[in-house]
Amino acid sequence: MSRFWSPVVQSLRPYVAGEQPVIDGLVKLNTNENPYGPSPRALAAISEAVNDTLRLYPEPTGLKLREAIAASYDLDPGEVFVGNGSDEVLAHTFQALLKHELPLLFPDITYSFYPTYCGLYGIDFHEVLLDEKMQVRIEDYRQPCGAIILPNPNAPTGSALPLAAIEALISEHPDQVVAIDEAYVDFGGESAIPLVRKYPNLLVVQTFSKSRGLAGLRVGFAVGQRPLIDALERVKDSFNSYPLDKLAQAGAVAAWEDQDWLRKHCDLIVASRERLIAALRELAFEVLPSSANFVFARHGERGAVELAAELRKRAVLVRHLRGERTENFLRVTIGTDAECNKLLDALKQILA
Repeated sequence: MSRFWSPVVQSLRPYVAGEQPVIDGLVKLNTNENPYGPSPRALAAISEAVNDTLRLYPEPTGLKLREAIAASYDLDPGEVFVGNGSDEVLAHTFQALLKHELPLLFPDITYSFYPTYCGLYGIDFHEVLLDEKMQVRIEDYRQPCGAIILPNPNAPTGSALPLAAIEALISEHPDQVVAIDEAYVDFGGESAIPLVRKYPNLLVVQTFSKSRGLAGLRVGFAVGQRPLIDALERVKDSFNSYPLDKLAQAGAVAAWEDQDWLRKHCDLIVASRERLIAALRELAFEVLPSSANFVFARHGERGAVELAAELRKRAVLVRHLRGERTENFLRVTIGTDAECNKLLDALKQILA
């Protein structure tokens, strides 16, 4: 702590990102990255964009990307906002739309960046408890609030609500913004984007980091009716007018258009997820139902901290998220089948 820090910085509890270590032969299953990498069309588009035009600023609104996303849902490009990863899009959302007199609601076990944003922007919030099965109950959100943000599927639990439940949540709060964070929706969830035309209070946020394998490119977007997008643009243009560089825009457009690649590799990950869940249960793990590219699991006899440490010794990296209700759980990213097999072999050695 320094005497030069502002009061805001002194009180912050920053988000702790997952490790990105350099270890030979590492099986990296800790940060929910796509094990198959991006579409070859995206890589080709990025390579083609490496030319003399890099001396110029990028198009500030990401117009071609917004047009591509909007066309997929029969929306206007003005109803799409793009930013430097969904984290930046969420940060602008918290500042532009989720700060009100009454508290913001989100689950008690969820994306741990949410309380960090609240601290950064001075937002009062209330954590709504998941039930005993680690599931979101829509009825628990029937309380006074300024706004709601809900990941669907939730992280780190992996559970997803059906679209009917999401619509009920939106319709029950017509005077509050309801933001649905769909970082993992392509692995088994139902997107709320088709509801945007019907509900002026709905904002849907997605990322290119997970299903499209572009975590290193940093591209995210939000979809909502024009007044909500206008608010995000006002914040963005007061912060950074050029959030997406030329390479990111080119690669993201190509990745978005390659729907065949997306579906094929999401199907591969889902199939690997179901095999891993079955194998972990055979090893006496309790595994929560997952609609994401990870599983949330705990062993009946061995602690999560011990298991994570022993796996690391064997060059297998998983994520342990500290917290009263999550202390015994490990979050395990779905890798290739070969990576999942290495995880299982390591666990069998440890448990033996």
